[in-house]
Amino acid sequence: MYTSGPTITTIALSLLAALPNVQAGGLYTKNSPVIQVDAKNYDRLVAKSNYTSVVEFYAPWCGHCQNLKPAYEKAAKNLDGLARVAAVNCDEDENKPLCGQFGIQGFPTLKIVRPGKKYGKPVVEDYNGPRSAKEIVSATVDKINNHVRKVTDKDVEDFLSKNNDTAKAILFTEKGTTSALLKSIAIDYLDVIQVAQIRNKESKANEIFGIENYPSLVLLPGGDKPSVLYDGELKKEGMVKFLSQVAEPNPVTGAEKAKVKKDKKEKPAKKAEPKSEEPEAAEASTAPSESTPEAKPATKEPLALTGVIDNAIELTKACLNPKAGTCVLAFVPKEHGEDAEKALEGLRGVGIKYDGPVARRVFPFYEVQTDDANVASMLESFHLENKVEIIAINGKRGWWRLYEGDHSHDSLMAWIDVIRLNEGGKRKLPEIKIFVQEENDPITEGTVEVKIEEEVKVEAGEAEPESTSTSWQGAEPTPEATEAAEHERDEL
Repeated sequence: MYTSGPTITTIALSLLAALPNVQAGGLYTKNSPVIQVDAKNYDRLVAKSNYTSVVEFYAPWCGHCQNLKPAYEKAAKNLDGLARVAAVNCDEDENKPLCGQFGIQGFPTLKIVRPGKKYGKPVVEDYNGPRSAKEIVSATVDKINNHVRKVTDKDVEDFLSKNNDTAKAILFTEKGTTSALLKSIAIDYLDVIQVAQIRNKESKANEIFGIENYPSLVLLPGGDKPSVLYDGELKKEGMVKFLSQVAEPNPVTGAEKAKVKKDKKEKPAKKAEPKSEEPEAAEASTAPSESTPEAKPATKEPLALTGVIDNAIELTKACLNPKAGTCVLAFVPKEHGEDAEKALEGLRGVGIKYDGPVARRVFPFYEVQTDDANVASMLESFHLENKVEIIAINGKRGWWRLYEGDHSHDSLMAWIDVIRLNEGGKRKLPEIKIFVQEENDPITEGTVEVKIEEEVKVEAGEAEPESTSTSWQGAEPTPEATEAAEHERDEL
């Protein structure tokens, strides 16, 4: 008989609302020191920043994520002014392609992102250390880029005479290492004030400025203006205020602003277009107006896939042997259907991005038909159950990774870029069994042997070998994470 009263759903929602630190729509509030990052602002706030960032990929329902929150927010407070501490909610639909591009297989996953040699191509590294604020801070500080020049008696005159009109800031110190604070100051004033460090043992350089106490910060405004000695505490706020008498620090999006300035020098804007140094204004000035018809780019036919594979033997020869490099495989039934067509069309469009003089593929892209029993068995080895799956696989290095975004060109291009730059998590290739039948012989079972080579780390933006990596220990698996990945993560 029906009785009135609170339902199970109502009780569950009430309990969830009563839990501390659990916020609707995300784990971190607007007042949190942790920066909220999503698919729309990731490039602007992280990838194209001058600053090193530590980024947490999480889900609000994840117990390990909730346990990490206090330490992560403490790390954010300790790193304030030195590096960025950010978080991406992978439970949001709009962020799932971004999380998929980074190969996120468990929550929470932390990655340290620092500017690379090429603008907008950062170096991404997994953080696999303890989940304490101290260790997160220490690991992030170690990855802060160093733009501080170390000056000695031999080159002090050359340092002072070059670019005389450019302001310079020199820290005289007894230490040989460069502090995170001074590195952050150099990043704040990158391309604005040249920051240097001189040790107390460099007697000639110290005598030039009459330095007797350490540490001492000296500002050279540039030109014929006399140097100024800083008499405050060596803390970020006071030092920035002191240096700001000659120049303002870069804004949060300093790397973007520098690129906009560079682009304007190389390609001056038309007189009719408004000039602005801010990235948003620069984008607005180049956008087509309602009264001006937009120029249509030349269309290019999507590239055909490298080939169609309908049996496991061909797949082994192409991609699952010790000499095979990276392959992108779209597992689809022979009778495609709507989802399969979308996936294949998305892959065909990816090649347009890498067209150059002649359109080309960065990797071979194969359509693999799953009607063959051995191919279906392979899918089971990867613990893949959907009718349509896209994976990248490397037989030589012994890794594979699953694509978990939508089948749009942009999402697939971004995923391919992550693989091409040797970023994101990869899973160890499982043992794959196939059944081989020769003429007049019964079916015999065989095993595909895969050689796994030693991991090699490279920086993004350079030609690189591929490497294997695993998820962060202690991560809580996503609903979509496979059993194959679970053995790589141990509970704390």
